Amino acid sequence: MRSTSFDAAVLETCVSAAVAAPSIHNSQPWRFRLDPETVTFSVRAAPGGGLRHTDAEGRALHLSVGACVLNLRVAMVHFGWDPVTHLLPRPEEPDLLASVRPTAPAPGRPREGDIDLYEAVWRRHSSRFPFSDRPIPPSLRLELAAAAGAEGAWLRFPEHAETARLLALTADGEQRNRWDADRSAESRRWVREDPYAAADTGLPRAALGPQDTRERLPMRDFTARRHPDRLPARMYETTPVIAVLSTEHDRRADWLRAGQALEHVLLVATAHGLRASLLHQAMEWPDLRASVAPGSGHAHMLVRLGYGPEGPATPRRAARAVLDAVAASG
Repeated sequence: MRSTSFDAAVLETCVSAAVAAPSIHNSQPWRFRLDPETVTFSVRAAPGGGLRHTDAEGRALHLSVGACVLNLRVAMVHFGWDPVTHLLPRPEEPDLLASVRPTAPAPGRPREGDIDLYEAVWRRHSSRFPFSDRPIPPSLRLELAAAAGAEGAWLRFPEHAETARLLALTADGEQRNRWDADRSAESRRWVREDPYAAADTGLPRAALGPQDTRERLPMRDFTARRHPDRLPARMYETTPVIAVLSTEHDRRADWLRAGQALEHVLLVATAHGLRASLLHQAMEWPDLRASVAPGSGHAHMLVRLGYGPEGPATPRRAARAVLDAVAASG
């Protein structure tokens, strides 16, 4: 049910929707504050929320925060508001990544976004499991590309030979990550070994998924061990569908736009019954990332898409745990 008031319950729901966004290693590197006078959300990078070795420049952190901003916008639309978003609104505060203010839609003007995406916010999970070889209709591919375009990014679906090259780059990045002692140790710290232990970040083992028996799809080994007796393996799809998400420029604002585009694509995919997992390994090495999309913008993510099992939910922080101050304006 839509609401035109912005009370404490709506506030908490909007923040919960934002927190449902994907983030690198499920690190959830964001904080929120609501200014009760202007009813403006400030979205900041959480202190110490980045991955020092895997994401030294903070690009993946910006992607993660961009994804949560998209969810916040979708929730505001659901409750009857038109969100006005500014990226990096105050250069003197580098940790302030975005501001989002709900405003009443102007009479006769279309509201931002697609209201149907709100339900997808809660159903979207990464699925690192095998997909079927059922093809994705061309019309749906166009819709996914349009979702990225609406946020100022590009989404392209390479042909078979190019897909094989991109997967080879991903495998190279995966191998480098495994051999790098600092990165492999950092990755393992985000794996929650005890399924009964209380945790609100990181990845439970049930969400990691198996490895590809034929080693065609380089799924990330978050444990960075890659021993057959420790990593279950299964047959994955023979013709994986990989999409490349990129932007024209490579500034911090572009990273935030790419994060919004990524989540917009994932929500549209979820609404159409598609599953997705993210292949980011090549993006974590500058030379490999530059090779992903040479001469055609700056790549940010490889998105694996297909029809298959829903991925397990991963833990999330409660809305009140990521709000620096809880205030509301009615």
